Amino acid sequence: MKIAMTSDNHFDVNRLDVTETLKQQAEFLANQNVSLYLIAGDLFNDFEKSLTYVQNLQNELGGQTLVKFIAGNHDMVHGVTFEELESNIGTGYLHNQYLDLPGTDWRIIGNNGWYDYSFATNVKGKTADNFATWKRAYWIDGVIQQPMSDAERMTLVLDETTQQLKSAQKARKHVLYFTHFVPRQDYIRYAPQGNLWNMANAYMGSPKLGKLLESYKVARVLFGHMHIHPQAQLFEQTTYYNQSVGYHTKRINEWQKDNFMAEWRSRLAFLEV
Repeated sequence: MKIAMTSDNHFDVNRLDVTETLKQQAEFLANQNVSLYLIAGDLFNDFEKSLTYVQNLQNELGGQTLVKFIAGNHDMVHGVTFEELESNIGTGYLHNQYLDLPGTDWRIIGNNGWYDYSFATNVKGKTADNFATWKRAYWIDGVIQQPMSDAERMTLVLDETTQQLKSAQKARKHVLYFTHFVPRQDYIRYAPQGNLWNMANAYMGSPKLGKLLESYKVARVLFGHMHIHPQAQLFEQTTYYNQSVGYHTKRINEWQKDNFMAEWRSRLAFLEV
């Protein structure tokens, strides 16, 4: 089976013709004989639009390619509640669920992920309350409603992931785990002391997730959130992928190609299992 992986397409921020983009992506995936297309979050700033896009893409592809996604923080901004995010809300959504690939010993595990401020290591003198207040004032996640603190939400992610990994281990499955937030400090960018980006690092993810995945010898991990262009990298026995497409706006241009489809194609990673 051939797997294609992406994240952070940001269709609305990038002001794309969604209908045309869907057709072009479907055509490319079909021509590449992709069996499974994984999206690690941030399609739209609205979960309903993201879910609809995934379902429409699945319909366009028919049975040739299966499409699965998890939600990034942008997807969570509108159109969904915390309780819905934790449920099996619709076809294509794979948070806290798994998919066994027929004819293989591989299991795909999805989890949206979250953060616990532990990447903001060089911001001195700040408490959890300070980070929570700054988030509500300056970060897009400030409008996302949740019935617990960020640290508690990260603990929930770790508990869910542990149960999924135990189940996969018992079934003797190789695991490809995909999530939105960053699981290792190696990917975090630190600016000179006092830069606001150092505060934003608090909301990037948690190293606790990477340590957990590596303790279960997870084979492959796909994540997004940071719009960076790293090569696949092996830590311990786990290979990490970040395949974010990112922004192309008047203010921010993170693309290395001159149009969305070229950038998306260049950022796809393929695995054969």
